Amino acid sequence: MAEEFMKSVQYGLKLSKRIYFGKDAAVSAPEPAAMEKTVHSYLPTAPMVYAVIYDPSIVDNPDIRSYQPHVHGRCDPPALIPLQMNSIALEAQCYLDSAIITVSGSWRVHCVIGSSSCDCLLAIPMSEPGSILGVEIDVARKSYSTLLVAMDEIDMTKLAKSRYGGFLKSQIFTVTIPKIDGGSNLSIKMSWSQKIFYSDGQFSLTVPFSFPKYVTPAGKRISKREEIQLNVNYGTGTEVLCKTTSHPLKEIRRQAGNLGFLYEADVLTWSMTDFNFSYMVTSSEISGGLLLQSPSEHDFDQREIFCFYLFPGNDQHRKAFRKEVVFVVDISGSMNGRPLENLNNGLCAALSELNPDDSFNIIAFNGETYLFSSSLVLATEETIENASQWIATNFIAVGGTNILLPLNKAMEMLSNTCDSIPLIFLITDGSVEDERHICDVMKSNLTNRGSMAPRISTLGIGSYCNHYFLQMLALISRGHYEAAYDADSIVFHLQRLFRTASSTILANIAIDTLEHLDAVEVYPSHIPDLLSGSPLIVSGRYQGNCPNTLKARGMLADMNNFVIDLKVQKTKDIPLDKFASKQQIDVLTAQAWLLENKAIEEKVKKISIQTSVPSEYTSLVLLQIDKGMQASKSFGIQEDSNKIDLQSRLESKGCKFIFLRSLGVGFGNLNATAENIPPGSVEGDSEPADILTKAASNCCGRLADCCCCMYCITACSWMNNQCAIALTQLCTALSCFSIISCCSELCF
Repeated sequence: MAEEFMKSVQYGLKLSKRIYFGKDAAVSAPEPAAMEKTVHSYLPTAPMVYAVIYDPSIVDNPDIRSYQPHVHGRCDPPALIPLQMNSIALEAQCYLDSAIITVSGSWRVHCVIGSSSCDCLLAIPMSEPGSILGVEIDVARKSYSTLLVAMDEIDMTKLAKSRYGGFLKSQIFTVTIPKIDGGSNLSIKMSWSQKIFYSDGQFSLTVPFSFPKYVTPAGKRISKREEIQLNVNYGTGTEVLCKTTSHPLKEIRRQAGNLGFLYEADVLTWSMTDFNFSYMVTSSEISGGLLLQSPSEHDFDQREIFCFYLFPGNDQHRKAFRKEVVFVVDISGSMNGRPLENLNNGLCAALSELNPDDSFNIIAFNGETYLFSSSLVLATEETIENASQWIATNFIAVGGTNILLPLNKAMEMLSNTCDSIPLIFLITDGSVEDERHICDVMKSNLTNRGSMAPRISTLGIGSYCNHYFLQMLALISRGHYEAAYDADSIVFHLQRLFRTASSTILANIAIDTLEHLDAVEVYPSHIPDLLSGSPLIVSGRYQGNCPNTLKARGMLADMNNFVIDLKVQKTKDIPLDKFASKQQIDVLTAQAWLLENKAIEEKVKKISIQTSVPSEYTSLVLLQIDKGMQASKSFGIQEDSNKIDLQSRLESKGCKFIFLRSLGVGFGNLNATAENIPPGSVEGDSEPADILTKAASNCCGRLADCCCCMYCITACSWMNNQCAIALTQLCTALSCFSIISCCSELCF
């Protein structure tokens, strides 16, 4: 899908050479030769809007019409022409380890004649892991906004066939805005949440904000407005120090634990670097606290909200637990090719980061299990070299998937640990039938092992594995979870998972008094360990009176007990319900899957709709509202417990709604796993007729692109009418016999 998108942008840039900007234009049509030569440059590196062009004959300047020879054929898949941008503003609200990003901008449909219209595609790249929160679009006579609704309010057949929105890649969200007139201006506001990465006591926020040159408006050099606003609310009263910034921010507010910055300028070209801001909390020791907040009057859950946090500090010499590691690696047939090759590279890189006094083993599995060693071995240079050779020799992608057997073997190998936190890393791309049984077996084993039970960290590859099964394994064992949805990201996610999970500095954490409050829910219920490379954030709800001070307890790497006083603060500045909702939704969804509990599913729906964070049980729709219509803002909220006919309700208010694709990852695909379909493959999802239709449409797309080539346009202008008719008939005949693709390749 991403490759098709990049080719469509490539075609769109060639097609945009038809546009005449006038003799005084300071910026002419983009020249592909001047751009980066790698096709990857056509993926968006900042919020972008594209004109979706099926009919190339409508491409022209809406202000200055020029002579254009008629173009035959259609672009299918459509060409994507990047729209020129008139203004852009970014706002980042940083809370503890998360940020809410809001980007507002204005784009103009500069490439379609005024008497025609086209769909416009909005693409929003988000830093991982991110979650889209909403989009609002305003045009001349109508406005659009996204809305989360419960799945059971939607005709699922329409949802499955939707072509108006979804994820282009795991972190590039797209939504299509239908029928925008040429020359129109689109004002768009979009928001999403993302994590702030932490390393060596320093927080780092990165937001995609690098715009290509071809979105700069053509014409005379008129200055354009660019603005960035940043607010950091650490919530503790501790001093925060700014370290680095990519853009010239000016400090406008400084309070204890609360900073404000602003950058605004008239520029000739848009930002060509991502926005990056890093800051440090001036504490070398472990610090923490408890934030409290009362629910709003519209909150369906009227219990008090709390957020517990611990930060590891920036002491570089603090001791971490010695590592005893077992890698449990899927080598079933579906891992063949790039997934297994990248997995091998990532695993060897992880092994190289072990210390000589650490110990490890590797279990490869498909339908059978294959052991590097019968027991744990020390991570000496010689042993790691032998392990790398064993991986290269024995990692052959073949066979089925059996997860329980290798997990049990890993638990047995780690049964005699006493002065370390044993770690299991499960890496798989498949889904199996006995996943709930596996969770029950692991939960029983972990309970019997007590406080020194192994931590199971999981990496799910692709979309066919059950990511909620993998999350549940991590939750019940105080482990960690990562997802690599495409083969190229496996090395990055595996290294990040390994570094995160293997840097424990405080284990078996418990908070006094919380268990004595009424109706307490903690997300996650098993509090994870504190890591040197990541803050610990736990949220929840309770009833009753929380004391003014609490104590948190844990165990240090030297096996001594650790106690810290937690300052309790009531806050109004941090939206705890929205800040913690993604974590709560993920935990509750995993619980709903494990227990097959409809009541938990309903709770997830309510949290999702209330906080605008997508879930497996809700879906986005795009509302179109004509200007002047009085539309209710209560769409999607369930009244009592009765199911609502969404379509009738919206039509009665004079609104139109458009289905977007589901943003959930699903609960695994047993059939794809059984058939060993590689992650990211489309073979299992397309019927033969669909494939033939797509192949034929690609031919038409290439024909249109060829016809739009400037060389062809110039040649056509020299032809007489009879020659032009003959050429048209020839092209039509070639397209019928699927020979036009050959001509296309020759043309370029």
